[in-house]
Amino acid sequence: MDAVQAIVLGIVQGLTEFLPVSSTGHLRIVPAFLGWEDPGSAFTAVVQLGTMAAVLLYFRRDLWRIASTWLRGLRDRRIRETEHDYRMGWFIIFGTIPIAVFGFLFRHEIKTGARDLYVIGSALIVFSFVMLAAERLATQKRDVEEIEAGDALTIGFAQALALVPGVSRSGATISAGLFAGLNRAAAARYSFLLSVPAVVLSGLFELKDVGEGNGAGPVPTLIATLLAFVVGYASIAWLLRFLVRHPISVFALYRIALGALVLVLAATGAIS
Repeated sequence: MDAVQAIVLGIVQGLTEFLPVSSTGHLRIVPAFLGWEDPGSAFTAVVQLGTMAAVLLYFRRDLWRIASTWLRGLRDRRIRETEHDYRMGWFIIFGTIPIAVFGFLFRHEIKTGARDLYVIGSALIVFSFVMLAAERLATQKRDVEEIEAGDALTIGFAQALALVPGVSRSGATISAGLFAGLNRAAAARYSFLLSVPAVVLSGLFELKDVGEGNGAGPVPTLIATLLAFVVGYASIAWLLRFLVRHPISVFALYRIALGALVLVLAATGAIS
């Protein structure tokens, strides 16, 4: 991978990580469209650390408040009984368990068969209908402060679906939040907070494999990660504003069109 490819893929990661369109899928599709080598699952996981740094910066007050309240609540019963931020700390932990377990169990499939363009194209299309259903059935009557343990576990299992490239982590978790009655902004906000442990653990786990096979080397990976951070930070703010007044169905329509294009081009041998 040269610097130009690293720049392009860093921008792609930053733009697509928080939109419900699958950043992992795009990091496989864009190189295929441009005739580049697949950068590999290790590159994808590590570059996501850039967008995760954007989440840590953007939500630093929320994350600090939740973490500090959770730690104080371990010693103070009054905090355990009255503070929602204490429970939110547990919700994020519980919600991370499914993707950690399934990610470890299916780590070999994630690096190989799951990156097949037919799998990605199909996942883009199929999960789009889940997003459309979530938008159609959503009551949007609840805010972040009203999330309960059952919601956290359900959204956590939804996050695990994003191990399949093309599903989209944010698309899965926002959809699950909408099914649970959260409003779009609350579902997106919780989706971002829940992503922190999963993406950080995944990136650190894959760091040792950067450059393996046809993957990118350390320097291109660093370039892409830095760009993903800058572009990702802007994307968070934009998406939160967008979801206040707009449905996620517009992203579903884009996913269907892209998935169909990927399947057609792969079937005809135009991309591989």
